[in-house]
Amino acid sequence: MSLYRQSVSRTIVRSSLRDLRITPARRLFTKSAPPTRTPIRTSVYATVIAVSAGLFAVYYFDARSALHRYIFTPILRFALDAETGHKFAVKVLRSGLAPKDPVLDDARLNCQIWGQEASNPVGLAAGFDKDGEAIDGLFELGFSWVEIGSVTPKPQPGNPRPRVFHLPEDSSLINRYGFPSQGHASVLSRIRSRIPPFTSGPNRASLREGCLLAVNLGKNKESPADSIDDFVTGVRTFGPYSDVLVVNVSSPNTPGLRGLQNRDVLERLLDGVTKARDELSPSVLTFRKPKLVLKFAPDLNESELADIADVIRNSSIDGVIVSNTTVQRPKSLVNPNKSEMGGLSGPPVKPLSLKALRILRGHLPASIPLIGCGGISTGADALEFAKAGASMVQVYTGFGYDGVGACRRIKDQVVDELTREGKTWSEVVNEAVDKLSLKEAEKPTEIDQTSAISLLIAEAHELKTMLDKLGDKMGEQDAISIGKENGLAAAAEAAADTT
Repeated sequence: MSLYRQSVSRTIVRSSLRDLRITPARRLFTKSAPPTRTPIRTSVYATVIAVSAGLFAVYYFDARSALHRYIFTPILRFALDAETGHKFAVKVLRSGLAPKDPVLDDARLNCQIWGQEASNPVGLAAGFDKDGEAIDGLFELGFSWVEIGSVTPKPQPGNPRPRVFHLPEDSSLINRYGFPSQGHASVLSRIRSRIPPFTSGPNRASLREGCLLAVNLGKNKESPADSIDDFVTGVRTFGPYSDVLVVNVSSPNTPGLRGLQNRDVLERLLDGVTKARDELSPSVLTFRKPKLVLKFAPDLNESELADIADVIRNSSIDGVIVSNTTVQRPKSLVNPNKSEMGGLSGPPVKPLSLKALRILRGHLPASIPLIGCGGISTGADALEFAKAGASMVQVYTGFGYDGVGACRRIKDQVVDELTREGKTWSEVVNEAVDKLSLKEAEKPTEIDQTSAISLLIAEAHELKTMLDKLGDKMGEQDAISIGKENGLAAAAEAAADTT
């Protein structure tokens, strides 16, 4: 009986436990079983990612993309200080991961300078790539002229930081870098490393058709103020590896440098650098000697510009860049950084550079080309310099503010302007240069010189004949005088004898 009761009790307990079994409560978010991965699903995901990455890459590597102008460049400008952002941009361009200009230049942009053809008239001024780190990256952005430097003979750190200041409201920049440079040896090594063992391409230091590589020569801060030795050394060092050498006497951030713009010192400087260039052997890379260009400040008055033009005319300098940064501060500036010391660049410099270019164009013959620089940020700006007599133009600050697509935008805008006018860049420049340049005195031809010599000989013969006739007359008069004197003497003697 007891066994029966125990069995019944166990049955009742088990039944009760089943009825009281706790079921898990439902939650707001329940975990669902992960989807089963199949080869098809994985392939679709991989394809979508690959296509998206490819499209982004195409968009990123196109310098025209709005992504660079409206996102990357502003982020870089506001996230980093001016100098750090500058250095970061150079490193990206050096890495080979920078965007490129994928469009061929329009034929209307072709221009000629020193008998050499450039695919377009837009170049990059010195100051961006100071040590020649990103030469090819900059050419890939569509510039036809890339100017590195300024490069000093010895390495030097430049002025203390901070030394670069943005003026965003004015689209301008103030810098007092003071020629920070890795020196001749480092920059030369970098330039030479670009040259392939066997070159069969264009005979240009740029290693590209329609492009020119220029080296801007600077002066060490510790060098004597009136010494020209740093520039002469630069000519000898970089002459064989450049298409153009730029003699920079216009930076306001190196003490005494602008003093080289004075007439007497400038004559000695230009004589020294041209002699050094002429002594070079033709480059094994370009098969010719580099062109020499002078770069000066926009702060000179008309009399000073006339003196410089006179010195240039009497030298073997090949061209002039007009101009560098200014120490002036136009009243239109609004950003608080306008009070910083240094050279101002950007749109406020344009009126000063344009005025200096017009004055200089009128004091120099057409055989000496001018390169416009200062405040150029649009195609209209570039064309305005062309109509003032500039064969080419250079940009700097506009490139920093607009980003990697700046060169292509300016070129496209120039093409639009030229199309409206029905002209090419060369036609605009030639028309302005012919009209505004100093007219060179016509040199006598070989025939004229021969005629002049013959005329002188004939005149000499005629003069000799006249002198001979005069001598004969004088001889006759002398004979008569002597006869008279002899007659008088005889009469006197006869009178004496009579008495």
